[in-house]
Amino acid sequence: MTAPTTEVAASPALEFIAKTVAEHPVVLFMKGVPDQPRCGFSSVAVQILDHLGVEFVGVDVLQDDELRQGIKTFTDWPTIPQLYVKGEFVGGSDIVREMFQSGELKSFLIEQGVIAA
Repeated sequence: MTAPTTEVAASPALEFIAKTVAEHPVVLFMKGVPDQPRCGFSSVAVQILDHLGVEFVGVDVLQDDELRQGIKTFTDWPTIPQLYVKGEFVGGSDIVREMFQSGELKSFLIEQGVIAA
């Protein structure tokens, strides 16, 4: 689910989010950066992606308040981090962790062609 086109055009933050999600196979909007997460939930998401060997782009939402609010509007999802794969919103930290624990995340990432089987 993505924001309506009119909203995206009206907001530089939403435009940046849409462009980033479109240009990179795996994107994690997070607090901090992958090498230095600034919250426990972002840290968990990074650890899971690293464990699975996923190459991803980490976007620090703490650098810009409009971006921090914009990512919540973009997906209509209230929390950060947010994981996107091939332009599709996967979920936040809890969903990513649950999918990882069940094996569903690895299968999904293999199906999407972002990690090897």
